[in-house]
Amino acid sequence: MDNLTHSLIGALLGQAGLKRKTGLAMPALIIGANIPDVDATCTIYGIESLAMRRGLTHGPIAWVVLPLILAGLLWWYDRWQAKRGKRPEKRLAVHFGWLWALSFIACLTHPAMDWLNTYGIRLLEPFSHRWFYGDALFIVDVWLWLGMGFATWFSLRREKRGRPWRWPAAAALAGAGIYILVNGAISVGSGLLFGINNKAPGKYISADTVITSPVPFIPWRRELIVGRRNDWYVGSSDEFEGYKPPRPIAPHICTWPDTDELTRSRPDLKAFLFWSRAPFVTPSEDGKGIVFNDARFYNGFTRGRFAVEVRGVPCK
Repeated sequence: MDNLTHSLIGALLGQAGLKRKTGLAMPALIIGANIPDVDATCTIYGIESLAMRRGLTHGPIAWVVLPLILAGLLWWYDRWQAKRGKRPEKRLAVHFGWLWALSFIACLTHPAMDWLNTYGIRLLEPFSHRWFYGDALFIVDVWLWLGMGFATWFSLRREKRGRPWRWPAAAALAGAGIYILVNGAISVGSGLLFGINNKAPGKYISADTVITSPVPFIPWRRELIVGRRNDWYVGSSDEFEGYKPPRPIAPHICTWPDTDELTRSRPDLKAFLFWSRAPFVTPSEDGKGIVFNDARFYNGFTRGRFAVEVRGVPCK
């Protein structure tokens, strides 16, 4: 998920009462909810970063080590301010154990939320390179923004006025959980709907993979991506408009090339194929090469952003 969503979850945990456990609890919760994204620095490597992101810093070792580092830095910062005589008088006493516990809780929310979309996350890295996908939420969910953002503001406003302030945050976290469960159920239902419709004569598509991809702004709609490597179809499922059967994702698909040979000299292609969940090959615009695409990110403004062009390879 995006970092605003992660930050709001950390803020709501604090406003639900956890910020009263120790001084600097809110920084521990908000930074902790974002800290696995320290691997975002690898995006300087371009498409090769697809094999680096959402891996080691999102796995079990990081769940323990990153909160420990964060708690240590916050504990040191409190001592440093005290020595300089600049420690705020109203700040609660800082307890290292609570700082680590809150950083740990917040850090766990990060991979839990990242798992919910179609991009994927390697939850068991470095013990396993397997990708996991929740297919429940779009990577940027404005409805979560609005609900959690309002609850954070409302809780802070009530706290400032001396009124009970924990319940709005707790209610928002519960509401977000229900929203996620409902979206997960819609995704599961969309996948089942594809299976039911495919039993009709003349509509069968041999599919090794069925991806129920959430779309922006419309949580009750799913883009259906079905098929197997280099043979993908795209349809849709809408709770109100019904089911639209899958159609070929592109008018011209090239024969799958010898990727073992190509990846020896193209680390960007190797990284792409390691990350890709629904790969297929199309001709380049000028016809002088081929383009490796991923069906999850082929429509709309994402087309071309998650792709690798290989020049000099004919499209057969």
